[in-house]
Amino acid sequence: IRRSRHATQKVGHILNAVSIRERPASVEDRAVPGHWEGDLLCGANNSHIVTLVERHSRYAMLAKVPNRESQTVVNALIRQARQLPDELYKSLTWDRGSELAEHQRFTTATDIAVYFCDPRSPWQRGCNENTNRLLRQYFPKGVDLAPHSQAQLNRIARQLNERPRKTLDFETPAERFSQCVASTG
Repeated sequence: IRRSRHATQKVGHILNAVSIRERPASVEDRAVPGHWEGDLLCGANNSHIVTLVERHSRYAMLAKVPNRESQTVVNALIRQARQLPDELYKSLTWDRGSELAEHQRFTTATDIAVYFCDPRSPWQRGCNENTNRLLRQYFPKGVDLAPHSQAQLNRIARQLNERPRKTLDFETPAERFSQCVASTG
């Protein structure tokens, strides 16, 4: 019997996942800072980097993770969340990857709501997808990401954040983000 190779896979099955459709309306228009999109950038030899992008300012943060296990990724996200003021981290939107299966532990530890995109709908996190495309200039597909230290990832994130963007009227994400930090007091 012929059947789709996807027929037996449980794609996108995450317990108690809150749909992207339940996000507050203020997230959609990008007027309010503090709503983030995240993803896992994969490289050769089972190497990974967590990417986070703030929707309002397009500010990017990167975190090195040794594997894609949910516990490891959630621990990295918790560390990243604790670097920011509470006002600048209100929600996180992720795809349906199993690396965020422990999303409830993240929400409990940080009080940050997690929303999940529809299965096979990466365009629902367009800001993050565009940033990942920019990151591929530094990390081409098939390159091992493991040799890069967190300090190197921070330098690359800084370079990205200091790059003027047309969508920001040629301001840099770092300028926009610093305005958000200043306004939170």
